Amino acid sequence: MTSGEKALKDLHERMLNCRRCLEAGYDITPKAIFSGKYGAKIMVIGQAPGVTEVEVGRPFNAGSGKRLFQWLESAGFDESSFRSKQYMTSVTKCFPGKAENGSGDRVPSRNEQALCRPFLNEEINLINPLMIIPIGRLAINLFFPSNLPLWKIIGTESWADHRPIIPFPHPSGASRWHQVEKNRIKIEKSIQLIRNCLDQIPFETNLLSLD
Repeated sequence: MTSGEKALKDLHERMLNCRRCLEAGYDITPKAIFSGKYGAKIMVIGQAPGVTEVEVGRPFNAGSGKRLFQWLESAGFDESSFRSKQYMTSVTKCFPGKAENGSGDRVPSRNEQALCRPFLNEEINLINPLMIIPIGRLAINLFFPSNLPLWKIIGTESWADHRPIIPFPHPSGASRWHQVEKNRIKIEKSIQLIRNCLDQIPFETNLLSLD
């Protein structure tokens, strides 16, 4: 095991054992949900795991995962290969519970995001991906101005630390954004941007095979 692999293993153990938000009084459901290994070239960052993610122990499960991987497969990826070789995480790592109005999951508070942010920073530093795909507003706001409407962000790319940041909207069925035709055109632009980057980034091997 390399030093990088050991560092990531230690980080994962600390994430799984973390109870900071519970101790701060937030009604969250540990444990942390993430997947991936050292050496991943692409990192997907979501908002927070949902209840089915907790049940099966993997990010982007059920409907949201199905829709997300429809987008990623259009960009040239295979779901099983992507899940086994790339890295998937979120802004906050534990299920935050349902929203009070019953529409979808609760959005983690700013304080919860701050409590969990050191973990995400460590993940990015250790994985050092060649591409980041933020999913949903919370993750997108890490890399794009928060005052911009989503329709001005989806279908564009940003660069941070010499790597492309290409966003997708939240794929949850509770969101109607991706169901609007003009917004679907924006999603198609994001898909094409990813494909373009796969052709241009100097990966050691063929990105589409994700080896």
